[in-house]
Amino acid sequence: MKLFTTAEKAVFRTRPNRFVITCLLNGKPVMAYLPNPGRLWELLLPGVTVLLVRQPGTSARMRYIAVAVEKKGVPIFLHTHLNNAVARYLIENNRVPGLEGAAVVRPEVTAGKSRFDFLLLHGGREVLLEVKSCTLFSGTIGMFPDAETLRGRKHLLELASQSGMSRRGAVLVLVHSPGVRFFLPEYHTDLGFARALLSVSDRIMVRALSVGWNRDLSLAKNTKNLFIPWGLIRDEAQDRGSYIIVLHLRRTRRITAGSLGAVLFRQGYYLYVGSAQKNLSKRIARHQRKRKNHFWHIDHLREAADFVAALPVRSGDDLECRIAASLQKISGWHIPRFGSSDCVCASHLCAMTDNPLRSPSFIDMLMYFRIDRLAERAAACCSAHEGP
Repeated sequence: MKLFTTAEKAVFRTRPNRFVITCLLNGKPVMAYLPNPGRLWELLLPGVTVLLVRQPGTSARMRYIAVAVEKKGVPIFLHTHLNNAVARYLIENNRVPGLEGAAVVRPEVTAGKSRFDFLLLHGGREVLLEVKSCTLFSGTIGMFPDAETLRGRKHLLELASQSGMSRRGAVLVLVHSPGVRFFLPEYHTDLGFARALLSVSDRIMVRALSVGWNRDLSLAKNTKNLFIPWGLIRDEAQDRGSYIIVLHLRRTRRITAGSLGAVLFRQGYYLYVGSAQKNLSKRIARHQRKRKNHFWHIDHLREAADFVAALPVRSGDDLECRIAASLQKISGWHIPRFGSSDCVCASHLCAMTDNPLRSPSFIDMLMYFRIDRLAERAAACCSAHEGP
């Protein structure tokens, strides 16, 4: 399967909005349409190679469409609008476990209050199928979604309500990386989606496949059925854990931070690490608000700085001090004793000159705590499942 005849390599520069990127193509700046609303933080880093295809009949200003990005020299498919074409090809070629021999009755079918990607016929039974495109992965684990999706949550619940004797609901996640072995819902970012998937997992079919793309953007021959460690998901998809709050201080200023007294904060991006053993979402929401009674050191800084991002790391393990120590290794400076009065850490507030969400070292660190550290537990779940 090959979706494009030719693609041109360009160098990624910026993403002005969700659906537009700027690149350098043959040394000249161009804009390209990005058919992918995901955050893509771990993929669209400055300087990476993106693959562009010309759009016939479009304006000179937006004549290209970004269809893939290279990660370690391997193309990662970005074109979510064509994800269903890939899924249909796999279904019709019997490459989706559990749906061998299924026939596509029609695409884009409405059932209940939702529209789903396909209506299939399999073994004399209708199958309502929703297809998801997953580009968030690290090491052996792929996760979906990379941004909160209320629509995705609604689809899961509707599929479960539609499942019965004559009809079955199903979800197929295509993880666009050949090296992945496991799939988990991305409960750090969207706890609601993960819990919805857990709640319907006994009523609908859930399949995740890893797919790869050759350098000419043809679909690789091998696909792999991914193991889903449901027990691990149940343990970890809880409203508890650690978090990183990213703030931007536009100018250098002196701020009184509670017991620390007046502290000189240089202009830059500040990363605060905290934790909550319950009600993590409420704790993060509190940090996002400017107006509140000052209780923690971070409250004083938040009043003076712009909010950039809240990055939860949901886990039953106490990771707060480990995350803070990892941040100190990659940051430009830190504020001594900030947020660490109840531990031995030098600080729980680090800073960088530039936005950490565009920093490969910061993204790698975040991916480790959110994804990579789970690999051994996922493998153990798989071994136990496959055991005698």
